[in-house]
Amino acid sequence: MIRQPRGQTAKLEDKGDAYYTVYWSRIAKADKYRINGSVPAFSGIYEIYYMDDRGKLNYLSVAKTWYGGLRYALRTRTDPELEEDEGRKKILDEHDCYYRYSAVSSTLDMDDLLFFFEQVHFPGRSRQVHSGRYRRIHVRELSDDKIVTI
Repeated sequence: MIRQPRGQTAKLEDKGDAYYTVYWSRIAKADKYRINGSVPAFSGIYEIYYMDDRGKLNYLSVAKTWYGGLRYALRTRTDPELEEDEGRKKILDEHDCYYRYSAVSSTLDMDDLLFFFEQVHFPGRSRQVHSGRYRRIHVRELSDDKIVTI
């Protein structure tokens, strides 16, 4: 059995279908110094959450990054001083934010994954298109479900 490293995505293809395994990094509290020191500058996908007043993590967004890499994207997307969207800026100002990521080396694979996650988290929304290479896209998510704090 091959062990897939945390923070990496693998893909198998079979009979026109894609089977992705996303092994997320541990969920970590967003802090610019921690991000700069621990998040790789690789291409990939990431999710951002915020913690509400009851201590529950709430899904905020999923996105991909190619140029600049995960480190740059997470650093800029979790900093209220750099955020231009007022609604998102308010959330970042008022709540602790958390993130997780997985490296992905293909932009077409990232398109497929974002299409899948959009369908799961935002049913009916159709902003993200898939790559068109596969009949079906299957995604298995692996996570340690531990929050890393400083």
